[in-house]
Amino acid sequence: MDMYTSTLSPALDIGTGCYLLVVAVLSIVGNLLVLIMAFKRSSKMNPPELLSVNLAVTDLAAAVTMYPLAVASAWSHRWLGGDAACIYYGLVGFFFGVASIMNLTVLAIVRFIVSLNLQSPKEKISWKMVKMLCLWIWLYALIWALFPILGWGRYGLEPFGLSCSLAWGQMKHEGYSFVISVFSFNLVMPTVIIICCYFSIAFKIFIAYKNSVNINRIPNIVKLHRRMLVIAALISIGFIGCWAPYGLVSLWSIFHDSSTIPPEVSLLPCMFAKSSTVYNPMIYYIFSQSFKREIKQLLWPCSFCNPCHVSNSVNDNSIYMVSAHIKPKVAQRSISQDSKIVTLG
Repeated sequence: MDMYTSTLSPALDIGTGCYLLVVAVLSIVGNLLVLIMAFKRSSKMNPPELLSVNLAVTDLAAAVTMYPLAVASAWSHRWLGGDAACIYYGLVGFFFGVASIMNLTVLAIVRFIVSLNLQSPKEKISWKMVKMLCLWIWLYALIWALFPILGWGRYGLEPFGLSCSLAWGQMKHEGYSFVISVFSFNLVMPTVIIICCYFSIAFKIFIAYKNSVNINRIPNIVKLHRRMLVIAALISIGFIGCWAPYGLVSLWSIFHDSSTIPPEVSLLPCMFAKSSTVYNPMIYYIFSQSFKREIKQLLWPCSFCNPCHVSNSVNDNSIYMVSAHIKPKVAQRSISQDSKIVTLG
């Protein structure tokens, strides 16, 4: 038995491959639908919504470039491709993982900036700025993914032998500074920023609701933003929650003997982390009425869909209608102008 042979039972290998296949299909289909909806309504998009599109691209790319190889390896009961494929898989996984969490962090900051001045419906984030932020996200992730290739850290096989990642157990000494840096700058710091931003937005929404004067109109707008906040918070919680168990197991392998962790136990957090690419489209579908309606219209033509129109009600507006102090006329005009893709908001 060489190092690339699975340490799991054959039955568990097959089950792991089936699980990853389901995750891959759901991720590819779900994120493709998000991108199709974004393309169809690209002329009506707000600049910050490009970050949600960027997140869907990240999840889709991860599913396409990683999961087929992992499924084939699981069904072959050994890692396929040797060292070169292992480095590729680890680099791609780390790259898209960092890109995803930084995308969520930037999205939280942008939402917070938008919420700073609730009285103004004016655009606060320009297209140029959002495009630069997206470029920064990809460059930041690429730099971190290349560090192990350049000698700071290393990629290696997972203990169960069916996928590759950062070789946590092999970095106890020479890669200790890399591990601390990874957890500090790519998990702890982003998590703290995301939590602070969304708590601040939630507090503003609470104050806006409490101080609203026009009770017939403003609470509806606040309810819209409360739902947008729920969607964003669930997406962030889902991603961080998926990766937290994997992070804890990885830290354990740094400070303790990794051989004390059974392969079956190390498999679970890894598979849970891979499911992070599936949740976002599901959250959009459950909480966004416009996204759900447009998906149904895409899958079933208008002749079979009733009703077949796009609502312009306040419940389908974008995140810019947060203000509890917008005058009724301004609010009405903004509603008609800013009815955007809540699907990605």
